[in-house]
Amino acid sequence: MAVVDGLRLAWGTLTALPGPPPRTVDRAVARVAMSTGWLVVLPVMVAIAAAGWGLVVLGVPPLAAGLVTIGLVQLMTRAIHADGLADTADGLGSGRPAGQALEIMRRGDVGPMGAVALVLVLGLQAVLVGDLLARPGGWLFVALALGAGRLALASACSGPIPSARPDGLGAAVAGSVPPWLVTALHLGLFLGGLVLAEVVGSVLGGDIPRHAWAWGMVVGLMATSATVGLAVRKLGGITGDVLGAAVELMTLGVLLGLAIR
Repeated sequence: MAVVDGLRLAWGTLTALPGPPPRTVDRAVARVAMSTGWLVVLPVMVAIAAAGWGLVVLGVPPLAAGLVTIGLVQLMTRAIHADGLADTADGLGSGRPAGQALEIMRRGDVGPMGAVALVLVLGLQAVLVGDLLARPGGWLFVALALGAGRLALASACSGPIPSARPDGLGAAVAGSVPPWLVTALHLGLFLGGLVLAEVVGSVLGGDIPRHAWAWGMVVGLMATSATVGLAVRKLGGITGDVLGAAVELMTLGVLLGLAIR
């Protein structure tokens, strides 16, 4: 039952909520987990986005609501992706050879590059989320954008991309998702966002155009590709930290695209 175990692996890895562990973890289970992670966390993101919108309705300034929303995301995901972002920034920003850079990432302490990356990326996410929460139906796009960021896991684990280490999460999931499935997932989410823009505009009076979601997917995919490409060139492949960095940067990319009017 690779599908069931894959969903369990995705839930246990990508959320802080309790759930049954997978009975086994192999390549088939890893493929399911990395390709469905965005869908597994989507209900959690819907609840978080709704809470952020509720704050705006109560009169909380949008920026403050955006900060609370991103804070809740980090809380409900154990900040696992933010940790990967900081470690990756420190490793790649060190300018050291691959082996030394990987050792810096393995240590887990946050250096200056990691601290700057966290402030900039999470701060920008909060600003953009706050803007969306203040728009009619915008909280739905917040939820979809936060879920879409996890689609970076499938992209980073696509067929030809190697692992930088022989062990760890990167080695377990590298190359587990076939390229055709990555393409299908991006196309499906792209079309789903266009439909949501149409529904929000016609039913809720929202003013987020369809081309904004299209830009969001394009910018998000570019951010993921740049992150993974840099990791392959500098480190030799992906690691668990690189996966986390790709998630946070794709999330930011989607939110930046949604800001285009």
